[in-house]
Amino acid sequence: MNELRPTRWRTVWISDLHLGTAGCKADFLLDFLDHNEAETLYLVGDIVDGWQLRKHWHWPRAHNDVIQRILRKAREGTRVVFVPGNHDEFAREFIGYAFGDIEIVDEEVHVTADGRRLLVLHGDQFDGVIQHSKWLAHLGDTLYQFALWLNHYFNRMRHRLGLHYWSLSQYLKHKVKNAVAFITDFEQALAGEARRRGLDGVVCGHIHKAELRDIDGVLYCNDGDWVESLSALAEDHTGQLHLMDWAATLAERTPATPAARTPRPISLPALPSALRRQSKLPDGSNP
Repeated sequence: MNELRPTRWRTVWISDLHLGTAGCKADFLLDFLDHNEAETLYLVGDIVDGWQLRKHWHWPRAHNDVIQRILRKAREGTRVVFVPGNHDEFAREFIGYAFGDIEIVDEEVHVTADGRRLLVLHGDQFDGVIQHSKWLAHLGDTLYQFALWLNHYFNRMRHRLGLHYWSLSQYLKHKVKNAVAFITDFEQALAGEARRRGLDGVVCGHIHKAELRDIDGVLYCNDGDWVESLSALAEDHTGQLHLMDWAATLAERTPATPAARTPRPISLPALPSALRRQSKLPDGSNP
């Protein structure tokens, strides 16, 4: 698969990687990063799952490889902007700083090539459960991790049968009436915030549901996640936005037959030595 030339975008948004959890589809994400380049890469929150790492340390090599791949892109000239979410809220203490050439911001207004202004933020600020009942959010996260566990073994069985990845957990979530109502309210709230600020649209993550649609004249974009939908949002050089389903892309590229997994011969430094705190950006200003 690596013989394919990467697609070059003006901007790419990814979020909800949840590195540090068993549910993270790091191998899929590495393939995506290998095949997509961008002038600007936005990491729209929940990149590292601090909630789960505090409970149980889980950091396989593929998760480290993801961090290294992103750092390499930053070194090679990609502007990388990290907008922390609720699962990596520890990084909000460092807003206005840079780590290994990665800017950390609370939110940003992105201007597309055709002049549209899009608010970029994780979105947990508009989740009432996160804001007002954090204990309930943690309980929900525990149940969600169980659903992802089921999803993992369900897809292992599909793989043995020669079938492509399909998200059982996402299917179940979107069949639950309350979950559907919550997603609708969330989307309306984010679009409303962009409208209130006089912006053309919003790009967010948080709810693990990729979406690109107009809501009462405001463009609502959710780049999805890398534990269920395996999706990202990209802007081409004309300013047009594209929602990418990487599981579907892989299914088109590869035959639906079981294949032996070939280890990737990569030797990279450990995570802690790869991160370096800088007091400010090189010009002395905040990102």
